[in-house]
Amino acid sequence: MKQVHPAWLSLAAGLILALAWPPLTLNFILFLAFVPLFLLLDKGLSRWRFLGWVYLAMLIWNAITTWWIWNSTGPGAVAAIMANSLLMCLPWLGAYNINKRLGHDLATWAFIPLWMTFEYIHLNWELSWPWLTLGNAFATYPEYIQWYEYTGTSGGTLWVLVVNVLLYQQIRPAMNGGQLRSGKISLPILLALALPLSISFLLRSIAKDAKQDNSAKATKNIVIVQPNIDPYAKFQVGSQDVQLSRLIGLSERAIDTHTALVIWPETALNLPNGIEEDSIRKNYFLMPVWAFLKKHPQIRLVTGVEGFRLFNSATKTVYSRRIPDTDIWYDSYNSAALLDSNGMASSYHKSKLVPGVETLPSFLRFMANWFEQFGGTTGGYARQDDRTVLTDSLHGFKIAPAICYESIYGEFLTGFVRNGANLLCVITNDGWWGNTAGHKQHLAYARLRAIETRRWVVRSANTGISAVIDPTGKIVDSKGWDEAAVLKHDVPQKEELTVYVRFGDILSKLMVSMAILILAFSTYRWWTGRKQNKP
Repeated sequence: MKQVHPAWLSLAAGLILALAWPPLTLNFILFLAFVPLFLLLDKGLSRWRFLGWVYLAMLIWNAITTWWIWNSTGPGAVAAIMANSLLMCLPWLGAYNINKRLGHDLATWAFIPLWMTFEYIHLNWELSWPWLTLGNAFATYPEYIQWYEYTGTSGGTLWVLVVNVLLYQQIRPAMNGGQLRSGKISLPILLALALPLSISFLLRSIAKDAKQDNSAKATKNIVIVQPNIDPYAKFQVGSQDVQLSRLIGLSERAIDTHTALVIWPETALNLPNGIEEDSIRKNYFLMPVWAFLKKHPQIRLVTGVEGFRLFNSATKTVYSRRIPDTDIWYDSYNSAALLDSNGMASSYHKSKLVPGVETLPSFLRFMANWFEQFGGTTGGYARQDDRTVLTDSLHGFKIAPAICYESIYGEFLTGFVRNGANLLCVITNDGWWGNTAGHKQHLAYARLRAIETRRWVVRSANTGISAVIDPTGKIVDSKGWDEAAVLKHDVPQKEELTVYVRFGDILSKLMVSMAILILAFSTYRWWTGRKQNKP
């Protein structure tokens, strides 16, 4: 082991992690991705040399997997990749310290709650970027992870880490000049791999039977529109009439007397200065929308809206910005709205905003001038924390609106389902990244939300890929990238609540508690040892 240069271990770990990620289909190599870094921990390097090689591995993983951010913002891509790689070193720093204080075996097992604590914090703080949560890697093989209805993606992360530790412990003696503990793969490794798979196939069979029962009850269809409008041109002055004509024309092509909902993508309704939501029904530009809905009174429209609301100094919110030289304040929103011929029946304002693009973390406000924004706003969106369900009282659909980036937050979306949602609706605009892995990964993650909630998912993506996903995570219908298209599918309503919906991410919370205890004990041992060594 001493003869293997750290660079080879770092390179191997980074490449394995990258090759295991969607849209590639090699996700099972993830079960050995961290083994090279455990071997690196065993080499006795100094703290900063060890962390330097770990950082290189994380940088390779991040760069290969999320390089496509460059297509929307070059400086932002570099900053995001470098910062995320650095944050991923924190669990390894904890493992290094525990290795020095408590021994190698405990350090490798302690790494599991340390990494899962990092993932949980990265899901919930202001600079959240959970795109590379380990449990996401199985999104293209939902048949392996049907038990996410109990654990969410943190269960997949635990699965990956446990197998990595077991594999490492089996091969470590040979790498250090000894012999393998067994000539064959150990029973614990086989069980760790096979048991979750067996449970998943059983749950998938049960879910498929339930799907067939519910499908027989579906009498209303949903039309999903993919207008294929250039995201960099859609906010230009004078282009909105053409966009609206295309959206209505594609909708008319597919609707019939059994159509209950029509779904348009994120910011489908937009104007250069936004749309005032409180007077949306009087907006002259939107008259074709009201005419379309009046012509089809049985239809409800779910659409993205680039909106705003006006306030005075007494009613303004913490997000409000002032119109210069006036006492008028406004909030800008990236909204999802349920419309009928009378106007906006209900709306939801995006809450999980993209850091550096739609909002700035409070601790980075001093860098505001450095951040280049896109998506139709120049100062960040206001958000709402309530999970407002868009209720179609005519047909019984209760819609959980996930606006773009929000669809990667499993525990966040369970709040809509607890509030009564029986359908997940993802509206997004992935065209910023071009025809890269980005939009394919984003689609794949929606499959995880279907399993976690056991809800049908309908996905309207401006440039693709739009899709219908069943409660087992299977894509039952879709439209490809870069085409104007429309989908129509019968979609049942589901009311049952999964364990994950009811109780949230219990597994991650447990791991956070374990990490705190381990770090506290490690610090105590370090402190007492230091006192004993004093003359």
